[in-house]
Amino acid sequence: MSEGGLTFVTEDGLVLEGEVRRPEGPARAAAVICHPHPMQGGSKDHPLLWAIRNDLAARGFVVLAFNFRGVMGSQGDYAGGVGERNDVRGAVGRAREESNGPTLLAGWSFGAHVAMREAVDDERVAALALVGMPLVDPSLTLPDLPTRDRLRSFDRPVLLVAGEADPFCPLPDLRSLARRLPDATVLAVPGTDHFFWKQEREAAAAIGDFAARAVVAR
Repeated sequence: MSEGGLTFVTEDGLVLEGEVRRPEGPARAAAVICHPHPMQGGSKDHPLLWAIRNDLAARGFVVLAFNFRGVMGSQGDYAGGVGERNDVRGAVGRAREESNGPTLLAGWSFGAHVAMREAVDDERVAALALVGMPLVDPSLTLPDLPTRDRLRSFDRPVLLVAGEADPFCPLPDLRSLARRLPDATVLAVPGTDHFFWKQEREAAAAIGDFAARAVVAR
């Protein structure tokens, strides 16, 4: 596998930084990874996101991880989860320059929330893998998730992953969200919480298995 830094420009004119991980052989598909909350230390450089990146690249994906606006070397300021949709849209476009195959969109926590809201309007996204979707967190003010009707019309595969002890993504709430989606699977990871400490590889392998079935096989 090879890796290199890059930049791309959003629709509203910001230059964001990212890294692309390329597989050993020809790319079979593309993937974009969205990181946790920018105001709480989130960035593309986290062991869980590294593990997801490595697993997907080993399965033939070109993987783009990037920093949202205002994070490290990316221009702009935090935009409350609204402007960040432009960041995701730009990242998907840049990843597809590396591979014209289908595209997986993955996100963790804040990144999962933004990824879902972008995916319902972005036909380029073939499947979603969402980790620790923030469904219960009074300290954060995020835009509403798509309406029930919008979610029912989203017929692409979705994997919803959460640690069994995740206080921000309680399993009953996550299963309720899954029931609104036509093709959603919930994976509860035992013995961990929102941060997946020491279980990064296990979570990444589950996402990789899903991606192989939902994106590459299709």
